[in-house]
Amino acid sequence: MPAPTVSVRDLYNWLQADREVDVLDVRDGAEFDAWCVDGPGVTARHTPYMEVVAAGVSGDAASVVPDGLREPVVVVCAVGEASAEVAESLRAEGVDAVNLEGGMDAWGAFVTSHDLGNGVVQFERPSSGCLSYLLVDGDAAAVVDPLAAAVDAYVEAAAARDATITHAIDSHVHADHVSGVRGLADATAAARVLPAGATERGLAVDADVLATDGDEIAVGDRTLGVTHAPGHTSEHLVFSWGDDLLTGDCLFLDGVGRPDLEDADAARELAGRQYDTLGALTATADERRVMPGHVTPSTTHDGRDGGVVGSLAAVAAELSMLDLDRAAFVDHVTTGLPPRPANDEAIVAVNLGETAIDEDTLALERGPNNCAVSGD
Repeated sequence: MPAPTVSVRDLYNWLQADREVDVLDVRDGAEFDAWCVDGPGVTARHTPYMEVVAAGVSGDAASVVPDGLREPVVVVCAVGEASAEVAESLRAEGVDAVNLEGGMDAWGAFVTSHDLGNGVVQFERPSSGCLSYLLVDGDAAAVVDPLAAAVDAYVEAAAARDATITHAIDSHVHADHVSGVRGLADATAAARVLPAGATERGLAVDADVLATDGDEIAVGDRTLGVTHAPGHTSEHLVFSWGDDLLTGDCLFLDGVGRPDLEDADAARELAGRQYDTLGALTATADERRVMPGHVTPSTTHDGRDGGVVGSLAAVAAELSMLDLDRAAFVDHVTTGLPPRPANDEAIVAVNLGETAIDEDTLALERGPNNCAVSGD
């Protein structure tokens, strides 16, 4: 009898409910080491599929399940097929095992949304922590930092609100995911809005608007304000939507953007600019809402509709690194950084327009984003 399945929506809901989730990943070891289901309540262990199969021949598949995994065990593979077989074998031996439907491919593609009010819908891809935003006023809408993999979701969300997407906007040249600006423009005839400073990095994408400090982008009867916020990258922009701040990879709820992805040799210079940017941004730490470009598995989802949002005052108070002097801050954000995002150079080339987007491009972005420096 086939093993019961767990959908990626179920898995997400379990993680948000702080449920303990025990995962047996049967992919290749390198795939598991590079990227697996993660979160504060997750215990993930690895046993290769063929090892389970070999043990199952003698009716002893359960013997290769790592110690410490509590039931129900969620079995995971790339697409949900090998894991279904493993889960069925384990259940035949009395182990309460369930299969993650669609596997890591489905988990990687899963995007959910949160209505934050003020005409803002936040889109979250839990597998990578990427956040993007649909801004709606009347019958017009804009999307900030869209994912190429979620273009249809933005179009559907705008249509559900009787709005047409008029602008597709990037805050910076992303290194962790393929931008959806071109895909949205093709799907909706939205204007492509890119940071003016990206031209200095070799931007080859035809932009309808090159946004720069002090610009205002009309969305319906409202405006999206533009502020140059260098640090994570030299061209980075922050956007204001009324009392909401879309901070991209400049400022997260529990960290800041790392400064070494544009040019590792210039990381310390960019870190100094980041210090100035963050100082200006938090000079008036008030109740404006910070809407970041990324979330970590441990970030609390306590905003409206389960969203990821916090007041500027609360974020500034929590980030002790903001109390450092310039030299100490530069040292902090350039030392002991995590591995770079997978395929970051190839992704940057795609987002600059140096490389075409094809059916294999989205495979580049699967995995953790690793764009942040922790606030600890």
